[in-house]
Amino acid sequence: MKKHELPQDKGSLDNFTREVCYVKNKNGKYEKGLSTGWEAKQVALDNAWEEINRIVAEIKQEVLNGKVSPVKYYMELNVMDLPVLAGYTGFFGWQIKRHMKPSVFKKLSDKKLQKYAEAFEISVVDLTNFKK
Repeated sequence: MKKHELPQDKGSLDNFTREVCYVKNKNGKYEKGLSTGWEAKQVALDNAWEEINRIVAEIKQEVLNGKVSPVKYYMELNVMDLPVLAGYTGFFGWQIKRHMKPSVFKKLSDKKLQKYAEAFEISVVDLTNFKK
């Protein structure tokens, strides 16, 4: 692709980041070029975020219905999985799964709640008083 052909489609990441691509300059040599994005990539990203938002909404309702703890909600909201959350908190995956049970979550110590709050970048009050 030639430098002047590099896509510059507008999207949700337009003012946030640029993508480095290798393009040919006037002399036919490869060099780096910056792209704001491609429409096809933007559509794919939008679809992914729609799915994430749908899952987060489902889990929010599960928390409100008392089926799971806020740990699961905030993990999904922050686009984390068990290994990532385990890395931030120092808990094992099996412990996090246990903490997703409302009955176990209610008994967590302040120290454990603080670890989750720090990982999710929220306060312990927000974590324990889930009213979203």
